[in-house]
Amino acid sequence: MRRPVALRLHAALATAVVGIAVAVVLPSPQASAAAGSATGYATQNGGTTGGAGGQTVRATTGTAIHAALCGRASSSTPIIIEVTGTINHGNTSKVSGSSCNTADGVIELKQISNVTIIGVGSGAVFDQLGIHIRDSRNIIIRNVTVRNVKKSGSPTSNGGDAIGMESSVRNVWVDHVTLEASGGESEGYDGLFDMKDDTQYVTLSYSILRNSGRGGLIGSSESDRGNGYITFEHNLYENIDSRTPLLRGGIAHMFNNHYTGLHESGINSRAGARAKVDNNYFRNSKDVLGTFYTSERGTWQVSGNIFDNVTWSSPGSDNYPAGPNVTSTTTVSVPYSYRLDAASCVPDIVRQTAGANTGLRVSDGNCTPQSPPPTTPGPTTPAPTTPPPGTTTPPPSAGTNLSLVSGAGADGSSKAGGTSYGNVRDGNLSTYWSPSGSTGTVSIKWGSATTVSRVVIREPSGTSGSIGSWQLVNNDTGAVLASGSGAGQITFGATSLKKINFKINSSGGTPRVGEFETYAS
Repeated sequence: MRRPVALRLHAALATAVVGIAVAVVLPSPQASAAAGSATGYATQNGGTTGGAGGQTVRATTGTAIHAALCGRASSSTPIIIEVTGTINHGNTSKVSGSSCNTADGVIELKQISNVTIIGVGSGAVFDQLGIHIRDSRNIIIRNVTVRNVKKSGSPTSNGGDAIGMESSVRNVWVDHVTLEASGGESEGYDGLFDMKDDTQYVTLSYSILRNSGRGGLIGSSESDRGNGYITFEHNLYENIDSRTPLLRGGIAHMFNNHYTGLHESGINSRAGARAKVDNNYFRNSKDVLGTFYTSERGTWQVSGNIFDNVTWSSPGSDNYPAGPNVTSTTTVSVPYSYRLDAASCVPDIVRQTAGANTGLRVSDGNCTPQSPPPTTPGPTTPAPTTPPPGTTTPPPSAGTNLSLVSGAGADGSSKAGGTSYGNVRDGNLSTYWSPSGSTGTVSIKWGSATTVSRVVIREPSGTSGSIGSWQLVNNDTGAVLASGSGAGQITFGATSLKKINFKINSSGGTPRVGEFETYAS
């Protein structure tokens, strides 16, 4: 018989006390916001740099964190907030300002960008207080502990999520954090790491998630499928009932994670989701991979995993475990490079590197921990701004904009009144193409085959953020060259083609493309 979450936790926490008693004698060097850099999907879509190059401030209360956000020149001015001590309801209040949108009783990162929050000194603990990321991008959270966040009982915060993301969130790197609860939903807790409502390009690395009913989800319902491009690497999931994670639609990559004590299910790929599962170690757990609690199935690609004392339930109408003979049901390719530790050493390397206050140590790719190399901070770089109407925007790096060469042209799907396909290749952001509805396609074409490996999509002034999800398609073959969301730079393998399509699949408001630039490199 399965014991209630609370009873299981007493045994797990008793064991954890022994580990803590040993851990406190280890040195804990002060974390540096300049040490190491993002990995996985957080490196895509323009990358994740947080507050790099911005002012560094120190905060010992939640109110001080909010004040630092509100004291910036704008909501996108880079900032690094070093946190020490315990952040709780008693010291976290709303602060007002034109560069922030904060609230009482939660660390609110809403409608902002270019922020790093990092624990320093003897550590930073967010006690019963969640971190909420909403309608924001380029956020880094490192070296903090978030514990016992509740959605019911007292006090409550962040809907019960330790870290929660929702509503058009892009490029978040969460690294070396410890997320923990003291029970499941019946005890008032929800997820440790939740992503929903159009959250993309996120990496969770070298972190501990434990003692919870729910590890986390990607997509709040079977219809919330616009999330994805999530990487989970070198994390410990321990004493959790389910959702490590639950993935509805989208793509997720899990590699070199240690899963132990999963009581009901683990990686739950459903509703068309695709999970790439490489060199993980699953121990003393049940149904660690499959589709569970729904008939809407997902898929997975598996390689190099170890299943140590894993039990599997029988298939049913809403239960499709991947085991006991685990095989791939799809193929998934990822656009970034990564180093794989052998699965056999994953428990040990994760034990030495994961969680807050471990010196931000990482694996060297050969199962040996190392301190992250320091990086030299660059000059302050303000958030990208749209040039004033009538200016010609230069490419972000050297090269010829092939959209402007002699013989190039443009066409597409039906356009809104008063706009022109040619406006996307005239070098002028005061003119633009817009589809007749919320979706549509605009194309650049040439009379002969042209090699392209980089595209830059620019929005005209006042419409930034209106473009939602998109696909870049080789019109000659129908092959999808890249996919993502939002305007910006897109890179892909060099491709020879006569016509390339930028296909807008969703938008917030009326999407407008000011320039569709194409480059050979």
